[in-house]
Amino acid sequence: MCAQVLGVYDYRGINPMPPEMWLLPYFLPMHPGRMWCHCRMVYLPMCYIYGLRIHGPTDTPLIAALREEIHNEPYDSINWNNMRRRCAKEDLYFPHPFVQDCLWDALYHVAEPVFNKLPPGKLIRRMALREAMKHIHYEDENTRYVCIGPVNKVINMLCCWVEDPNSEAFKKHLPRVADYLWVAEDGMKMQGYNGSQLWDTAFAVQALHAAGMMDETHRALKLAHSYLERSQVQEDCPGKLAAWYRHISRGAWPFSTRDHGWPISDCSSEGLKASLILEALPPHLVGEAISERRLSDCVDVILSYQNKDGGMATYENTRSYPWLEILNPSETFGNIIIDYSYVECTSASIQALTAFTRVHPEYRADDIEQAIWKARGFLVDIQRDDGSWYGSWGVCFTYGTWFGISGLIAAGAHYESSNAVRKAVRFLLEKQLPEGGWGESYLSSQDKKYVNLPGDRPHLVNTAWAMLALMEAEQHLRDPAPLHAAARVLINGQMENGDFPQEEIIGVFNGNCMISYSAYRNIFPIWALGVYRSKVLKQALMA
Repeated sequence: MCAQVLGVYDYRGINPMPPEMWLLPYFLPMHPGRMWCHCRMVYLPMCYIYGLRIHGPTDTPLIAALREEIHNEPYDSINWNNMRRRCAKEDLYFPHPFVQDCLWDALYHVAEPVFNKLPPGKLIRRMALREAMKHIHYEDENTRYVCIGPVNKVINMLCCWVEDPNSEAFKKHLPRVADYLWVAEDGMKMQGYNGSQLWDTAFAVQALHAAGMMDETHRALKLAHSYLERSQVQEDCPGKLAAWYRHISRGAWPFSTRDHGWPISDCSSEGLKASLILEALPPHLVGEAISERRLSDCVDVILSYQNKDGGMATYENTRSYPWLEILNPSETFGNIIIDYSYVECTSASIQALTAFTRVHPEYRADDIEQAIWKARGFLVDIQRDDGSWYGSWGVCFTYGTWFGISGLIAAGAHYESSNAVRKAVRFLLEKQLPEGGWGESYLSSQDKKYVNLPGDRPHLVNTAWAMLALMEAEQHLRDPAPLHAAARVLINGQMENGDFPQEEIIGVFNGNCMISYSAYRNIFPIWALGVYRSKVLKQALMA
């Protein structure tokens, strides 16, 4: 899309992105409102730009030079129809099935000429573009012009400029570009989100609490408590939510900031867990607790995420069918068309609901009990034959299995009574390296099979996740030796200044895009060692 707007690649060389999809009746499975919100929000401005064929001046020496540099043949002789199906093999994670190519051919050769040349088609195109622009403005206004991610952020901003270069909407976009920019050792970069502030803070609270060192950590916990309080979403988006294809959000926590505001099931759950931990600590040390009403609002949001399969999706419920993935146009990402239930979201929700019920047992007790029971069944159903769970948001099977075990334990399962827990424990123990740790490559996420890091090296974060899972399953009561060995890896990995080293990338989304979570290197070793000290070492001393 950037190349088309710049003028160095022709719109005829890409598959159609018709804005007319927004005019379809909602009951159709492929309506954009049924898509996963990230897919929907990226498609939205892209179809607007595509529908107008926006591009800059193409008769400048710079554009001519870029065209000559980029393409292997003279620009005017390129067969753009053939270019639609070209993709570098390194980027081809999701090859298009035959049925999808047939669909693109029909849109390219039949539909697009109608919408661009015939008067009735041109009228429909104008109606579709107006509808798309309405949704672009709604997204902008409800995220304070941050937008759900960097891709739709910059294209939404371009759409506002195209509509009116002097508009207030465009002017409000400009200062929020900085939300996504940061300067690293090797230059300026654009983040894949406007940060992971809430997510990291919620995990950090749990890690510091597990460390059990209030004298050293109460100031940090007070600051974290303040951020949790300020970051909770306290209202739904305006208007009729169904008309804008939005989920309820009052009481939820976002992944990053209150301004961003998109509610997410596991972020809400981790935010609730952290808030409940802080609620139990002295307020003169960590601040006043968030009100029960606001925590109850969060429970309402979490319960609303449960799908028919018992699991929880990410931002919204699953709204359509998995077979729609045959229409996945990205080639680079997998499972992007609809929102699915995930082990991480489901487990975090179970843990949060269980923790809430212990403190506030009177609120929606029957609904919570039923939701936990269904969610537990989902976790068992999606467990792999080898005992693991595939982690969709972290690398990979150690991450997913930590969530799987933690969710089952929170739902009332035990090692002795649950075959699923026993299988998961056996899986982790089998993957433990001779050195004592665990080290998983990003290739696990891509290939969907467990792959060690090169040289069978341990990774401190993978090791911490595996330790936390095993301690949840009370491995220390059966044989603490694997935990002692893992703890030695973490302790020996710490640097002289107290920091832990940044190792291989540990986050992921959509199977093929890796994310750097720089705070993980400290959060999870601290968390694992804190639980190790309180559960394993104290148990050994008592024995």
